[in-house]
Amino acid sequence: MFPKIKSGARLRLHTSPWIIIGSAAILFIVVVVLAWQNYNREKDYMSGILSEKGAAIIMAVEAGVRTGMMRMMWGGDQVQTLIEETALLPGVLYISVIDSGGTVLADSRPEYIATEIHDNPFESVNGQDKQVQWRFQQLDNRQRSFEVYRYFSPASRGDGRRMMHHSPGQMMHRGPMMTRRGEEGAFPFADEQGQQLILVGLDPAPFEEGRKEDVRNSIVISGVLIILGLAGFVSMFWMQSYRLARRSLQDTSAIAEQVVTSLPVGLMATDRDGNLAFYNNAAERITGLDLAAARGMPPETVLPGHLCGVKEYLARGEPVSEMEMECEFAGGRIVPVSVSASNIINEEGDFVGEVMIIRDLGELRRLQDEIRRNEKLAALGGLAAGVAHELRNPLSSIKGIASYYKSTFEEGSEEKKMAGVMIEEVDRLSRVISELLEFARPASLSRKAANIDELVAHSARLVWQEAAAKNIEIQLDLNTGEMEARVDPDRLTQCLLNLYLNAFQAMKDGGRLSVVSTVRDGDSVVIEVRDNGPGIPAEDQSKIFDPYFTTKPKGTGLGLPIVHKIIEAHQGQVKVRSAVGQGTVFSIILPLAAEK
Repeated sequence: MFPKIKSGARLRLHTSPWIIIGSAAILFIVVVVLAWQNYNREKDYMSGILSEKGAAIIMAVEAGVRTGMMRMMWGGDQVQTLIEETALLPGVLYISVIDSGGTVLADSRPEYIATEIHDNPFESVNGQDKQVQWRFQQLDNRQRSFEVYRYFSPASRGDGRRMMHHSPGQMMHRGPMMTRRGEEGAFPFADEQGQQLILVGLDPAPFEEGRKEDVRNSIVISGVLIILGLAGFVSMFWMQSYRLARRSLQDTSAIAEQVVTSLPVGLMATDRDGNLAFYNNAAERITGLDLAAARGMPPETVLPGHLCGVKEYLARGEPVSEMEMECEFAGGRIVPVSVSASNIINEEGDFVGEVMIIRDLGELRRLQDEIRRNEKLAALGGLAAGVAHELRNPLSSIKGIASYYKSTFEEGSEEKKMAGVMIEEVDRLSRVISELLEFARPASLSRKAANIDELVAHSARLVWQEAAAKNIEIQLDLNTGEMEARVDPDRLTQCLLNLYLNAFQAMKDGGRLSVVSTVRDGDSVVIEVRDNGPGIPAEDQSKIFDPYFTTKPKGTGLGLPIVHKIIEAHQGQVKVRSAVGQGTVFSIILPLAAEK
């Protein structure tokens, strides 16, 4: 608040321009120092990340060579192959092994073998054989390389003698790496001193692009801060009148308080004339409208009834607080929203505009539905457990009596057939009760680290014969490699078998079942079970995980709910995508193990 001044009074401030220049210079120096510190921090971060990556690759190559030499008697060809394959990793430009004279002994780029490098790093290691060092290199194609290097020591001299002991006549070679097995200290490509240096060239382009982006952002922010600082100083020292400054600050403050583009809720504001003056990205996302085209237009022309009647409240001067409603936006999309709105009035009581805050309630409604569903499932599970327990004992008695009577009737008699039917029906009821108990009891898991690809392949083998009998082709596309997840293998196999059998029942005339495993974002594994059956109607897709919902004549409606329950117990998710006539895809998403 400003002190009150008599009407008509004017406050003129005159100051030396050197004060403004000095203040701007101080602000500029502060901004430059902060930007430089941020630049150095990003550079250190990039160097640390790439150094660690290079060290990990070096250790991996050494471990591979060590293992190959100890167990498979590797030579130069095998080591060269290992280096070439390792260099295919993302972000790796090349891997080289050089001797103390700078001659390339092995390289992921075969054309460089037996050549000499321009800048031999041997002079800089100085015995630091256990520490990696790095430098920037300019390649022949003018590409920059972040080069990590240290002594290459996949095996000690004693290990080499033990691992490479063969008949003197055996030879292994690849260009300059020729070495006779059985020689003292033999190694697939050792020089006279027995020292090699391994260099891993990494692509720093992604980090450098990020660093350049930070520099650009710092420059923009610095410019904005300097401009704002200068504007602040100019506005402070060049005010010609208290009344004019007060009116300007009031209007600017009233609008600036609402202009918050980073809010997670939608925000829209109008000007004095009631036309749309401001919106943020969340408002566009929630409404699905191109509000840029509506700027300067009355909100009623683009929004549904000015958000379902909020205009009437504002016209009466009544603020709206957290009014929940469902509004239909572009394309007939109905979105549940919560709306708060009010008129913007400045200190003099003048109308400045309107502000409206829109919050998307879709996620909240989904969570509420999930809670209600879980409560219903819990109650249903308890009831199912009680009913199953009460029915199992009488069924056992009925089966025993039916078995007794079946044994007393003559072979081929109608009575013996009826007794057999009774036994079969009792067995069917017993299976239904077992599924009820499986669904009702808590999903207890016996977790351990397991290879997902191996589990998927094992589950597919269990149904291979049944698929062949139904003329169904099974295709596996497994891409997780050695990735492991902490799962209960038996329960996960049960889920996969349920999905396979559902797909078989959908493809009555044969078809193709595809199972694909992938790693998503490095922290979860996705298993997709696809069929080319008739698909699931859209109105049924929201019900398929509900207990006892089934479209099969003899189905119990418990298979998919059990799958949903087991995957949830793994802290995972089950999703379905389907379209009539285009088949169905069930996706199981599981978190990966925290440790390798």
